[in-house]
Amino acid sequence: MVHRIDPDTNRFKEIVRGKIKHNLKKYISHGELLGRQGDNVVSIPLPQIELPRFRYGQQQTGGVGQGEGEEGSALQPGPGQGQGAGDAAGEHVLEVEVTLEELAEILGEELELPRIEPRGERAVDSSTDKYTGIHKSGPESLRHFKRTFKEALKRQIMAGLYNPERPVIVPVREDRRYRSWKQKSVPESNAVIIYMMDVSGSMGTEQKEIVRIESFWIDTWLKAQYRQIETRYIIHDSAAREVDQHTFFHVRESGGTRISSAYQLTKEIVEKDYDLTRWNIYPFHFSDGDNWGGEDTALCMNLLRGFLLPSSNMFCYGQVKSAYGSGQFIKDLMDSFADCDNLILSEINNRDEIYRSIKTFLGKGK
Repeated sequence: MVHRIDPDTNRFKEIVRGKIKHNLKKYISHGELLGRQGDNVVSIPLPQIELPRFRYGQQQTGGVGQGEGEEGSALQPGPGQGQGAGDAAGEHVLEVEVTLEELAEILGEELELPRIEPRGERAVDSSTDKYTGIHKSGPESLRHFKRTFKEALKRQIMAGLYNPERPVIVPVREDRRYRSWKQKSVPESNAVIIYMMDVSGSMGTEQKEIVRIESFWIDTWLKAQYRQIETRYIIHDSAAREVDQHTFFHVRESGGTRISSAYQLTKEIVEKDYDLTRWNIYPFHFSDGDNWGGEDTALCMNLLRGFLLPSSNMFCYGQVKSAYGSGQFIKDLMDSFADCDNLILSEINNRDEIYRSIKTFLGKGK
């Protein structure tokens, strides 16, 4: 039975969904959702304007343009007007909670992102039992006690055996009801996201905030595509090390930059912890484009060509503009891998370009 409130609830959800889609670019570039995230939901502020209401004054107080004064005289505020607290309706903010799965659907619709298809044998089928209805026969372990009781009660009432003063319900064999079930094959895909970020002195607070915002939306989309997903974090300057999420976004170093150290550590992590026949690999590297020199850049290209690119669904490099970065590394990648379809490059000059960068990274459905 459809409750009377259901159509209104669905209509409200559609209104909220439309508002979020309309303001999605603002939410992404400003990063205001990051501090409102729970375990599985995110709180989204929606502007709401109250409808104006007429207030009627006392009768016989004069009409429009009546009263003392001459033509051209400046109008003075009346009683209760002017500066200070007012009684006019203003803009209010309504906060609604949206699940991360719903947010991922909105992101996919607005950016026209294709669903991700896991590569090769990395989608592993597992079996699950799903209850589909009620039958009159079945194993006792699946007996539905509530439905059995209701059948017994109906039978006794129809037979005139039910006594409200002494309500004893005794089910017989014909009253028993059992859950029915069938086995379904469910694709169970595993994925790991490996974030790498340059934390040398040339990467400032604003650059790290851009990375933090973009990674939130990347996580939201990929977690909606896979049943099981893990996230690893690597920071690097002249050396690389694995850290937790909080350290990844807040640490700051002051040394030089050797990008190959991060690529080498990523290779070691994948080889040690992730069977390539069962896991989908997603490395994301963010840097301002500075590197130690040509020798280290050449080592990076060898690591990409020999292991990282063949092992990854896609390898994404985001170059965040910095006043101190040369921006050379993305040019080296373009020259070395001009025809590579799973190396995805994006230049992010400011927060307004995060929206475009996300679509660049996720738009191929890999």
